[in-house]
Amino acid sequence: MHPRAAAPAFLSRRGGAGTESFPLVTQKKIQPPPAPILLGIECGGTRTVALLVHGREVLRHEAGPANLRLVTDPQLLRHFRALRKRLNISPDAIGIGMAGARTAALQKRILVAAGKVWPGVPCRATSDLETALAAAPAAGRTHQVLILSGTGSCCFGRDAGGRTFQFGGWGHLLGDKGSGYEIGLRALKAVVYYLDRDGALSSLGRRILRTLQLNEPNELIGWAQAAGKTDLAALAVEVFAAARDRDQIARDILAGAAHSLAKDAAHCARRLVKPSAPVQFILAGSVLLRQPRFARAVAAHLKKLRPGSTVTPLERESAWGAVELAKEGRRSAQCSVLSAQCKSSTGGDSLATDLGQASPTEQRHPLSMNFDTLSTGAAMTLMLREDEKIPAAILGERRKIGRAVQWITRSFQQGGRLFYAGAGTSGRLGVLDASECPPTFRTPPEMVQGIIAGGQTALWRAVEGAEDDPGAGARAVEFRGVSRGDVFVGIAASGRTPFVWGALAEAARRGAKTILLCFNPNLKIPRARRPSLVIAPAIGPEILTGSTRLKAGTATKLILNIFTTLAMTRLGKVSGNLMIDMNPSNAKLRERAVRIVHELTGADADGARLALEKSGWVVKAALGRLRKRR
Repeated sequence: MHPRAAAPAFLSRRGGAGTESFPLVTQKKIQPPPAPILLGIECGGTRTVALLVHGREVLRHEAGPANLRLVTDPQLLRHFRALRKRLNISPDAIGIGMAGARTAALQKRILVAAGKVWPGVPCRATSDLETALAAAPAAGRTHQVLILSGTGSCCFGRDAGGRTFQFGGWGHLLGDKGSGYEIGLRALKAVVYYLDRDGALSSLGRRILRTLQLNEPNELIGWAQAAGKTDLAALAVEVFAAARDRDQIARDILAGAAHSLAKDAAHCARRLVKPSAPVQFILAGSVLLRQPRFARAVAAHLKKLRPGSTVTPLERESAWGAVELAKEGRRSAQCSVLSAQCKSSTGGDSLATDLGQASPTEQRHPLSMNFDTLSTGAAMTLMLREDEKIPAAILGERRKIGRAVQWITRSFQQGGRLFYAGAGTSGRLGVLDASECPPTFRTPPEMVQGIIAGGQTALWRAVEGAEDDPGAGARAVEFRGVSRGDVFVGIAASGRTPFVWGALAEAARRGAKTILLCFNPNLKIPRARRPSLVIAPAIGPEILTGSTRLKAGTATKLILNIFTTLAMTRLGKVSGNLMIDMNPSNAKLRERAVRIVHELTGADADGARLALEKSGWVVKAALGRLRKRR
């Protein structure tokens, strides 16, 4: 039976209880095209809402929360499979908005999971902010700004041409101005401040103690230490109640919150359109929708900041915006996985899939087909014999590596910097080399910098989808301030990592010298995309197919050692084979510094130590001090 045949049995129009049934009407003479079955899903930090829509019929289902940044791919897959089982019908198109899905690579994670659960069904995926904005009706080509204030807060705008901008959304520690969380936190701080100042607990303070079942203000300390974001946000209810009872402290808190929200929304609008352009501001979130007096205060501020604009509440829940996205996805016949949304403006993703033959790192090694059955001794011998081939392969690229050392040295001499960027093992090795330069060569931390896909967390565990986002690579380059005069090394064992290609493209656009370090001599890079230099030693397949922490990792470490060691040597930080600009930050290194000074000046140990102490343990300064005495 076609899935639509079952629809009348369970679809219902959403009402107060969500149970009123509406049978489908069939015309006898002229059969209209069957209405598509659209599935809109909005996943937030509090709950997931799914709407299955067939014409005028609606089935609504709620499930647990799902913030994309807090779930793994298997968890996301289970979440979608549970929804599919619950809804028990195949949709014609799907729209999904999910908290945390700010970038194309994160949205691609949603599309991949949806493609496994609903194979072949067109799907649009985006953030929950965009679905909320899509749920608001717009008259013609209107500039819109969504103002969201619930537990957290942020603003999300879209101009008439479709360009978007997000203002805020940094979380409760860095942002969330005008949110329930901030209102609750300000209330706690105000309560204890006025208790200290006046010697009496305010009416707002008494309300908070009562609702928290605390006996005295001192107990607020322990409660606040254990409270989470939602616990603090829940206190906003008492602030609004106190304000209605004319509590001046509560009124001042809410006045400040309303002004903050309005200013942020106006700033968001200014990033998209001219100050004179009218904007449709849409109020969303529990704080704004459940507190009409507060919403009116926000609207009054907005009308002063943006004359001629309109302010309207979001009249239907945000999941309807996901339904609208499903309609658009069906019209454009998007594939659930190969959605145009997944392509970055840098072009890094598409380039990474069209670079010639497969990388040797992904090929099976003919000598390790029976690796799992080898004795420990035989396996060790095979691994070490493969490692023996690495130096020769690196020497095969010595001219290019030598050119890279020249570029890096010249950059350092002219005040430039060296950047590494990579994902996984490649990224960790770049960060490692960068972190070892300050103690080894007394360089400032900004002189050599490592960038890893997924950020700091990726140093010790995998970050889902991080390496697949070229836009994230480009943004990392932008916010590190890479510029002309710098050298930028992208490290990708296969030569295909989208994050690295996005970073290389942005670094080149900013005028830096760009180097791709990889182990795929088969790369065919278009001239327009080609970095300044490509270093690709032919180390062959890995013993474990695709495990680039093995030979590729060893080769990467060797080459990065060459880059920084030779460049620092040419800067005068080495004499003979001694590090004369090291940072003696512990007892072992101070003893080494004494030996270095002794070796180079002939001073005895006591004299070398005294010179170092007088020079602040700067080896080069101590050497200069002793040489002047001669």
